[in-house]
Amino acid sequence: MRRTTLAALFLVCAAALVTIAAAPAPAGSGYHLLKKVTVGGEGGWDYLSADPVSHRVYLSRGTHIMVVDADGKVVGDIPNLKGTHGAEIVNEFGRGFSSNGQSNSVTIFDLKTLAVINEVNLPPANGPDGFMYDPSSKRVFVFNARSHDASAIDAKTGEVAGTVPLTGKPEAAQTDGMGHAWVNIEDKAELLEFDTKELKVLGNFPLPGCEEPTGMAIDRAHKRLFIGCHSKVMLVASYDGKIVASVPIGEGVDAGNFDPSTGLAFSSCGDGTITVTHEDSPDKYTVVDTISTQRGARTMTLDTGNHNLYTVTAEFGPAPAPTPENPRARPPQIPNTFTLLIYGK
Repeated sequence: MRRTTLAALFLVCAAALVTIAAAPAPAGSGYHLLKKVTVGGEGGWDYLSADPVSHRVYLSRGTHIMVVDADGKVVGDIPNLKGTHGAEIVNEFGRGFSSNGQSNSVTIFDLKTLAVINEVNLPPANGPDGFMYDPSSKRVFVFNARSHDASAIDAKTGEVAGTVPLTGKPEAAQTDGMGHAWVNIEDKAELLEFDTKELKVLGNFPLPGCEEPTGMAIDRAHKRLFIGCHSKVMLVASYDGKIVASVPIGEGVDAGNFDPSTGLAFSSCGDGTITVTHEDSPDKYTVVDTISTQRGARTMTLDTGNHNLYTVTAEFGPAPAPTPENPRARPPQIPNTFTLLIYGK
C-alpha cells in the first residue's frame, strides 16, 4: 500500500514537472498598441532603456537623452552628450550611465534628478556603443565598436576598472549576474563569453546561419540567450554556445528582450514588426504573434515592471541620390516627427 502510494505520488510530481518544463504556447501574445505619442525634438536614436522601478523610459537622441514616463510624457532631458547611444539604468546605486560614442566617455547621472554627476573619459576606448550592468562585479560595461574592446566602470565610484579585449565589433550583451557575460561580435558572427571580475575572455562560439548578430536577451532561469540576426532569424543558444533553436523574425532586427514572467521573447525589426516568441521549454520555441509597428521602429525596450514594450521611429522624406562618397544614402528624417509607440496587454 505504501509503495503504491509513493509510486503514484512520484508519477504525479513527474507529470507536473514535465508540464512546467513544456508549457503550451498561448494562442497569441495579447499585445496591442496602447498609445502613440509624437515626442518631436531633434536627433536620431539608438538604444532605449526602461526603468522597471520608476517606469521611466530613456530615449537616446545623439546629443541628449529624452526621459519620458510610462505614458510617453516628457519628464526630463539629459543634455550635452556627444554621440550618446543610450543609458544603462542601475537602480542599485541610483545612477544612469550614458555611452558617448563621439567623446569616448561615459556620463553618469542621478536617476531621480537627472542631474549629471560626472563624465568619465575612457582613453583606450574608441566608439562606445552598447552597455550592460553586471550586479556580480558591480560594474557597468561599455562596448567599444571601433577599438573592439569593453570598458569596465565601477558603478559606485565611477572609476575605470579595466578593459576586456574582444575579437571584433561588439553589439548587445547580457550577464548571468554571477560573473559571466556574453556579447555579440557583429562582424565575426560570434558569441563571446568573458569573466566580469577577471576581465578575461572565456570562449568564442560561432553563430551558424546568423548574419550580423545585434540584439540579445537572456533567460537566466533556463540559461538561454536570444540572439537577433540580420539573416531574419533569432537564434537561441545555451551558455556554452550550443544553438538549440532558430526562430524566423523580420528584417533589420536591432533589439531583443525577454520577459521571464510570461516566457515571451521579443525581436524588434526595422521593417515595422516585433516578433513575439514563446518559450515552450528551454529547447522549444513557438512564434505566437507578429506585432505591426511602423517602418523604422528597429529598436525597443521592455519594462519588466509593467510589461509594456516601447519602440520609436519617425517620418522620413525621399532618399537622396547615391554618390561615390555616400553610396547608401539614407532618407532624411522629417523634423519633429519622432514618435514613441507603446504596446501592452
